[in-house]
Amino acid sequence: MTDTTHQLARLIDDARRIVVFTGAGISTESGIPDFRSPGGFWTKNRMIYFDEFVSSRDARVEAWTRLFEGRPTMLAATPNAGHRAIARLTEEGKVTDVITQNIDGLHQASGVPADRVIEIHGNVTYAKCLACGQRHEFDEIEPVFRQTKEPPTCRRCNGIVKSATISFGQAMPEEEMARAAAAARACDLFLAIGSSLVVYPAAGLPMAAKRSGAKLVILNRDPTELDDHADLVLNAEIGPTLGRIVGVN
Repeated sequence: MTDTTHQLARLIDDARRIVVFTGAGISTESGIPDFRSPGGFWTKNRMIYFDEFVSSRDARVEAWTRLFEGRPTMLAATPNAGHRAIARLTEEGKVTDVITQNIDGLHQASGVPADRVIEIHGNVTYAKCLACGQRHEFDEIEPVFRQTKEPPTCRRCNGIVKSATISFGQAMPEEEMARAAAAARACDLFLAIGSSLVVYPAAGLPMAAKRSGAKLVILNRDPTELDDHADLVLNAEIGPTLGRIVGVN
């Protein structure tokens, strides 16, 4: 182990309440493309804002077409050593909450109980009605959409159906953000993993933890704007680093 890896291992050993905050960097190691980095999804596709999705049938068709084109990549992705290390720390009682900007469900797939995962940007593994909240499964929606090219509507109320993610211009989920803020204030170690820490309000959580007395560790391949505020910064691969510390492959 490197010196910084040893330091992180000691901080984890000493901590009683760890909150893990994850961004796209942990999932790129599972083969899920990044959204914002050079060559990422948003450098190749235009952004469809929430208001446009709601008001325009054509925008909904475009959004659903993209989703189903990318779904095989999501379905093929499996948790990596980083996800498994976090799941192990959760099982051991070290990690109280996993706050994630990711929408792929890989933390739950790795074994983190669903009630410990706070998905502040939603989840792309299912859809919801924007009017009544009814859940809809993609296995039911996809065949009909591919045949008709008509955006799905709710089987309960005929409302607009959308993937259960937070789109640009869509309000952040109040309950999840409140849970995330409370978890950040209550922890003694905040691990920011695989996030560029530029997307607010989520990027404000590390500093909220720091102001409440927690140690702040940033593990990311590239520098972030919050590095100067951290107690420890590791610019390294996430899965191999956490895997060595926790003892998982």
